[in-house]
Amino acid sequence: MSSLETRIKEQANALGFELAGIAPAVESDGFAHLADWLNQGFAGEMEYMSRHADARRHPESMLPNVKSVVMVGINYKTADDPRESLRSSRGLGRVSIYAGGGDYHDVLRVKLKALLAWVQEQAPGTRGRAVIDTAPLLERDFARRAGLGWFGKNTMLIDKKLGSYFFIGALLLDLELTPNAPFETSHCGTCTRCLDACPTDAFAGPYQLDARRCISYLTIELRGSIPEELRAGMDDWIFGCDVCQEVCPWNRKSPAGNEPMLQPTVTGTRVDLEELLSLNEDAFRKRFRHTPLWRSGRDGLLRNAAIALGNLGDARALPALERAAEDGSPLVREAAQWAIAAISTCATGST
Repeated sequence: MSSLETRIKEQANALGFELAGIAPAVESDGFAHLADWLNQGFAGEMEYMSRHADARRHPESMLPNVKSVVMVGINYKTADDPRESLRSSRGLGRVSIYAGGGDYHDVLRVKLKALLAWVQEQAPGTRGRAVIDTAPLLERDFARRAGLGWFGKNTMLIDKKLGSYFFIGALLLDLELTPNAPFETSHCGTCTRCLDACPTDAFAGPYQLDARRCISYLTIELRGSIPEELRAGMDDWIFGCDVCQEVCPWNRKSPAGNEPMLQPTVTGTRVDLEELLSLNEDAFRKRFRHTPLWRSGRDGLLRNAAIALGNLGDARALPALERAAEDGSPLVREAAQWAIAAISTCATGST
C-alpha cells in the first residue's frame, strides 16, 4: 500500500488540485523579508498586513501543535472568454483573469475541507485547518518548501507547467508527515520582462513590489482617491492586473484550468464601463455579491470604471460620466469629473 503522504497528494489531485506537496510546519522563510517590506511602507493602506504580521511568523498561530502543511495549487487560467463576443461601441474595462469567474475563496475552501475530512478518515484524531489567503500564513513560502514552484521576480509563484496562473491553499495538520523536497532553484535567469512591463513602475526591484503603485492594489485595496500620476498607467483595468503575468515566458504555453467555477461566468474579464456607472448599491450587490469584484465595493469599482473611461478617451462616454459626476459618492464624483476633463483634453488636442 502506498504511503499516506502519496495518498494525500493523490486525493488532492482527485479533488481538482493540479499541484500538491507537503512542507514541514516551521517558521516562515520569508518573515524577515515581510518585516522589511512593511518597514518600507510598501503595504500602503493594507493595515491588516502589519496588524497580523507576527502571526505570519509560524503556522502554529493558527493551529497549535501543527506538524505539517499540505500545500495545493489549482489552475485558474481561462480558455477564451465568452464575453469577448460582447464588444460594442462602448468601452469595456478589463478584469484580472482570476476574478472573471466565481469567488476562488469558496472553491478552495470546499475542496480543502473535503481533503481534511479525507485525511481524518485515514488518520482518526487528526486535527487540521484549511487555510486560504484570508488567514495569516505566508503561503508562498510553504508552497516553495513543498516543491510547488519558485518565486518569480514579480513575486508570483511559478510552476514549469502551469506558469503562475494558479491559486494556492494550505491544509495545516497536527500530523507528522514526510515533506517533499523544497524547490531550491529559480528559472527566471536574467529575464526582467515582468519588471519592465509594469505600467505603473510598481517594482522597486526584483522580488520587491511596492503595492502602493500596483494596479491590483489601486483598483482593489485602496479605498480613497487614486493618485492622479498613476491613473494613465491603469489604462482600462478596473479590477486587478495581469500585465506582469502576461509577459512571463513561463505563461506562454500554460494550459487552461478545468474548474468550472473559476472560468468566466457572470462577470467575465471584460465589463461594460458605462453599465457599471449606472449601478446603485442594490444593483451592485445583486450582480457582484458572490464574485471577487465585491471586494472593491460599489464606490471603488465605479471609481475605477470612470478612470478607465477617461483613459479610453471616447467622447461617447461623456453622458454616462456626467451622470456619475452627480453620484452620491464623493469618490465616484471626483473620478468622473477627472475622466470628463481627460476626454475633453483629448478631444481638444485632436482638433
